[in-house]
Order: sequence, then C-alpha cells, then structure tokens
Amino acid sequence: MDYIMNPAFLTDFLSSSLRLSIPLIFAAIGVVWSERCGVFNIAIEGCILGGAFGAAIGTWWFGDPLGGLLMALVIASLLGLLLGGLAVGLGINQLVAGIAINLLVGGMTAYLARQIMGNDATAPLPGFAVMPIPLLSDIPIVGPVLFSQGPLAYLAYVIVPLGWMLLYRTPWGLLVRAAGDQPMAVDTAGVNVQRLRFLSVLGSCMLGGLGGAYIVLSQVHVFTEHMSAGKGFIALGAVILGRWNPLGAAIACLAFGMADATQLRLQFGSPEIPYQLFSTLPFIAALAALVLFSGKVHAPAAVGRKFERSGK
Repeated sequence: MDYIMNPAFLTDFLSSSLRLSIPLIFAAIGVVWSERCGVFNIAIEGCILGGAFGAAIGTWWFGDPLGGLLMALVIASLLGLLLGGLAVGLGINQLVAGIAINLLVGGMTAYLARQIMGNDATAPLPGFAVMPIPLLSDIPIVGPVLFSQGPLAYLAYVIVPLGWMLLYRTPWGLLVRAAGDQPMAVDTAGVNVQRLRFLSVLGSCMLGGLGGAYIVLSQVHVFTEHMSAGKGFIALGAVILGRWNPLGAAIACLAFGMADATQLRLQFGSPEIPYQLFSTLPFIAALAALVLFSGKVHAPAAVGRKFERSGK
C-alpha cells in the first residue's frame, strides 16, 4: 500500500484521472445548459463521437489540430441544429430524437471514416502539445497534474466557473433557468422561449463536440469506431449527481474520471482477469451514485416538455 502514497504514483494517477474527466466535463456543462433550458440532450453521446470524428477528419485534411478543432465544432453544431429542429422546432419527443441522433452518428462516422481517410484511418494524427505553465507546473504533485496540460484542458478550467457565473449571476442565466422551470413566465416577459431553447441546444452540442475533440487531439490522436464509449451517458449521470449545477457536475465528472483511471490500472495490474470486467467500473460507479442519491435531486420542472404558447 505504500506505493499509493508515492508522489510519482499520485501524480500519474491524478493526471490520468483529470485527462479522462475532461471530455466528461465539456459534455456535462453542455447538458446542464440544455436541460436547464428545458431540453433533454440524450444526443450528447453522439455529439462527443461527432466531435471526435470531426477532429480527426479536420486534422487529417489540414494537417493541423486547429483545423481539427474547427471541424469538430462544425459537425457538433450541425448535430445541434438537427436536435434543435427535431426536439424544439417540431416538438418530437426529446428522448427519442436524442437516441435517433446517437444511432445515426454511430453508423455515419464508422462509414465515413473509412471512405474519407481510407488506409490513413488508423494512422496517428498530430495533436495539441502539452503547455506547462511556468512556475505553477513546478509545484509538487499539483503542478504536473493541473498545470502541465494542453490548451483544451485549460479551456475546460475556464468553462466550468464561466458556466456557473453565466447561469447564476447574469440576466441571461436567469432566463435560461426560467425557461426550464416556468417557460410561460419567460414568454410573458416577451422572450422567445423556442429561440432560447434552440440556441441552448446548439451550444450544448458544441460543448459535447469539444469533448470529442479533446479525446482525439489530446489523448489518443486517432479516430476509432464508437470511441465515445458511453462517455455521454456518464456525463448525463454526472449532471444529475451535480444537481444541474456546473460546479457540481464537474466534481462528479472528476470522480468518474478517477474511477476510469482506477479500472485502467486494474487492467494492467491483473492481466489474468478479463479486461471487460474492469471496464465496467465507471458505469457501475455512475449507477451506484445515482441509486444512492435517488429521490434527493430534482430536474428542472419543464425539462422534456414541448412548449406551446397559450392560445395556440
């Protein structure tokens, strides 16, 4: 047990935990945004996968990770437009629309990756380099963990407090929260609820795309089929545990990242045990947490409900 307290072990474990939680954080903040405004974003899993695909295609085309990041945002925004059109514009059941988009993205990305990239589909792609922050990165344990990351990780650091501040400390955030709880009051105030929800869904999906871009550009540097591997659903669980609060959701994502890092170490430490058993650990942790806190959290009152103006 002494190795657990070894600084080198702690640094490596915490660094892995943070890296594995970053895609979840992007996705979870996006889900908070959408669901606080009254729209379930089950399609966040597809947005992560679509963002990863866009990052790979864009990097392959332009030979630069910035091109990949731009393409990830483009594809994620298209998925946002699709979800917004179905769930907000047409009033289709939000859960069904999200599941349909997940299935569509899973099949399309697997097919298009082979068609576009051909034999290069499994070739390593250039990504964002680690950018240590002077002085801060030299702090024992904390420095290498927090301040020796790539630009997308630093962006996640900013998005979490920024998301909280916008949601709870601005008039815009008040409108978003009201649209998820009392949309009729927002409409009475002269604000277009449908437009507000549509923009929230669009932003939510783009944040999910950033999570997928992080996986390709800062973690694995290659695109593989279904590489989102359920991260979107874990992010949904993190949002529930975080009570639809950006800070709470981010903390839950960090906990799930630690569970993922633990299962990876268990795989390498016990090769005689089928790795599939260990890979279920993050999902078991998510289910256990949801069961533990069941009945103690409450979703926005109007989430999942189609909004119709009175008199129509």
